[in-house]
Amino acid sequence: MEYRRFGRTGLRVSRLGLGCGGFGGVGSEPSLFGQGEDEGAAFSIMDRALELGINYFDTADSYGGGRSEEIIGRWLRSRGTRDAVVLSTKVFNRTGPEPNDAGLSRRHVLRAVEDSLRRLQTDWLDLYVTHEVDPATPLDETLRALDDLVRQGKVRYVGASNTEAWRLAKSLWVSDRFGLARYDGVQNEYNLLHRAIEMEVLPLAEDQDLAVTPFSPLAGGLLTGKYALDRDHPSGSRLTLRPGPYTGLLTPETFRAIDALGVEAGDLGVSMGALALAWVLSHRAVTAALIGPRSPAQFEPAVEALQVRLTAADRDRILDRMDAARAQ
Repeated sequence: MEYRRFGRTGLRVSRLGLGCGGFGGVGSEPSLFGQGEDEGAAFSIMDRALELGINYFDTADSYGGGRSEEIIGRWLRSRGTRDAVVLSTKVFNRTGPEPNDAGLSRRHVLRAVEDSLRRLQTDWLDLYVTHEVDPATPLDETLRALDDLVRQGKVRYVGASNTEAWRLAKSLWVSDRFGLARYDGVQNEYNLLHRAIEMEVLPLAEDQDLAVTPFSPLAGGLLTGKYALDRDHPSGSRLTLRPGPYTGLLTPETFRAIDALGVEAGDLGVSMGALALAWVLSHRAVTAALIGPRSPAQFEPAVEALQVRLTAADRDRILDRMDAARAQ
């Protein structure tokens, strides 16, 4: 396993991060709390991740309604592995019925971190990430609360997810202006079917020396080739459990592009999933990619991806081939 510096910090994280959004649920969707991977399956996945040298584990307080954090906490305690893991969790999504049980207000952030620490059975978080933007809360209010957590030793570093470049740049300015802990990483979606961050977020991250840790590098599994328009989705797959985020991609154009990726993978002698993940990892600004295997066996394409070396010309050729197929 290769390790990279997390932005400008001295923290080092594995090139693959373990996304734990499927533990005890399917992300933050309340109707799916209690589904996803049960504790036994999650323990096996985390054991395999650690065996592979993956030290970066990412979750959120809303995943599975808190179940993901609870499962990770019990695993950390039972395995005695807290010091081996760079532990990241997130705050923003609703965790209760009251008006202040969501968002990035000082009140919610300070309450949410205590709940996360309790569920994770730890005294500190390596990384605390704002899960979404909160236009209703001033940036300086959120950043002052995060700064307090860093000064108290409850949080080592902070990051932002699902954010626009302008808001991230303004946050960095606020931190600099008032001497507050600043965002050291950004976590947005990035894959061959969703490249919006290339326009502004990635250039900003390079300029400001931010870690970039994309989620959904395989577009919910679409880029593995296991889905098709003319057949039912595999039982228990993400597109059967939570199709909403991917509905807009279920078009003939998308599947022609995916077929073109399959041709490229065949030419290179690798699996489609490995090639899609290697494409994300090959961007010079990307620190680590978050993967969400649902069993130990599903780590294999990710491990394979680490052996695939793509040049800038390879990246462009893959895009050109997919774009040409999409336009047919």
